[in-house]
Amino acid sequence: MARMATRQRVVISTIGAWLFGFLIFFPILWMGLTSFKTELEAFAIPPSFLFFHWTTENYATVQERSDYLHHAMNSIIIAGGSTLIALLIAIPAAWSMAFSPTKRTKDILLWMLSTKMMPPVGVLVPIYLIYKSFGLLDSRAGLVFILCLGNLPIVIWMLFTYFKEIPRDILEAARMDGATIGRELVYVLTPMAIPGLASTMLLNLILAWNEAFWTLNLSTSNAAPLTTFIASYSSPEGLFWAKLSAASTLAIAPILVLGWFSQKQLVRGLTFGAVK
Repeated sequence: MARMATRQRVVISTIGAWLFGFLIFFPILWMGLTSFKTELEAFAIPPSFLFFHWTTENYATVQERSDYLHHAMNSIIIAGGSTLIALLIAIPAAWSMAFSPTKRTKDILLWMLSTKMMPPVGVLVPIYLIYKSFGLLDSRAGLVFILCLGNLPIVIWMLFTYFKEIPRDILEAARMDGATIGRELVYVLTPMAIPGLASTMLLNLILAWNEAFWTLNLSTSNAAPLTTFIASYSSPEGLFWAKLSAASTLAIAPILVLGWFSQKQLVRGLTFGAVK
C-alpha cells in the first residue's frame, strides 16, 4: 500500500513538473511559432497554433535589414569578456573571504549584495557622463566593464558559498607541502571547485547575454549586441510581431543551445557541494 502511494506521488509530481516546465517554456515556443507566421497571422484572433501558412520570410527580412553576425559577435565578446574578467577578480576575492575572513567580511558581502538592490537607472546619468568623457560610449570595452561590475557581486557570493564547503584541512595539507597561495589557488582549490566555477560562469554568461538596460543606453551601432538588435524592431509605426519574434528567436538561440547542453553541469554546480 505504501509502495502504491509512493508510486502515485511520483507520477503526480512528474506530471506537475512537466506542466510547470511547459508553462515556463510556452512563451519561447509561441515566439518561435510566431516567427514563422505572416504579420496578419501573428495578429489573428483567435490565434492559430500549428495550422497556419509557414514562411521563412521574416528571417530573410531580418537578415537583409540587420547584420545579425555583427550583433552576435558583439554579444559573444561582451558576455564572454565580462564573465572572464569577473571570474579572475572573484576567485581570489572569494578565496580570501572564505579562508582568511576578517571582522568586516560579512559586512563587505552584505554591502556587495546591497548594490544589486539599487535600480540601474539611478546611476545611469553619472555612468553615461563618465563614459562620454573617457570615450567609452558604444564600445565593447565599456560594455564589458559595466557588465563585469554589475554581475561581480553575484559571482563572488556564489563562489564564496561554494568555497566555504571545501575542507580547510586540504588547503592546510597543501601549505604544509610548501604550496604558495598562487599554487594553492591554481592546483588545489580550482580543480576541486570546477563544478561551482562552471555553474557560476554559465549563470554570469546568461545574465550578461540577456542584459538590456546598459546595452541599450550605452551602445548604438558599433558595439550593439543582440539586445539592441531585438529593440530595433520596435518602431514608432508599431510592433511587427512576426519580425520581432524572428529577431528574438535568433538572439536567444545561441544561449538556449548552450543552456540545453550544459544544464546538467549547471544544476550539479548549484545544488551539490564541493566535496562529494
